[in-house]
Amino acid sequence: RENTVMLLVDISGSAVFGSHTQFKEEYLTELCAVLAFSAIANNDKVGVMLFSDHIELFIPPQKGKQHILRIIREILSARPTGRGTDIEGALQFIHNTLKKRSVCFLLSDFLDEKYERALRVLARQHDCVGIHVWDVLERNLPDVGVLRVADAESGQQIWVDTTSIRLRRQYAQTFEEHLAATQNIFRRAGADFLSLSTDQPYVRALLQFFTRRSKVVTHG
Repeated sequence: RENTVMLLVDISGSAVFGSHTQFKEEYLTELCAVLAFSAIANNDKVGVMLFSDHIELFIPPQKGKQHILRIIREILSARPTGRGTDIEGALQFIHNTLKKRSVCFLLSDFLDEKYERALRVLARQHDCVGIHVWDVLERNLPDVGVLRVADAESGQQIWVDTTSIRLRRQYAQTFEEHLAATQNIFRRAGADFLSLSTDQPYVRALLQFFTRRSKVVTHG
């Protein structure tokens, strides 16, 4: 049946980060293209909202290949005016804007807090799926000596000694704790969740995810 698909895409400062074959923003763009073209193949309407610490762009849902190509161009050329992340504000905007039940894909690294209530409210009216995109260096800190690192969103810089085994273990633990907390937020909100690293081929992961999801819906 015909659906409305909304892509909610985080283009904050941290999305620029990349250490493997591509930046997170490039990976996010490819994911959006796959989801959008899959939607129009099903005769669905597709819209997009780009956000940072405020709404950067909103394109209402429409049909057609040219519309999809415009969405992809906008994502590729996006230059956010904000560097932070406000997921709560993005979810509230979509809740107030969408009148028809839709499938909402929220693509982000979820480096934000206090959005659980807004997600729960949105998930009551719409089918919500969180797609968590992360880079391998955000999980595993390499042993490369003393580094000066900067927060992509705040700009704050600190020196870190990557030779410290304790530091590297704490770094990995922090990532895992954040991932687990994000998964729990979506579970409690009644929304689906998929986590993908930028060095992971996404086509098979998406197929497996939506195959499992369709079985749950069929038997649920």
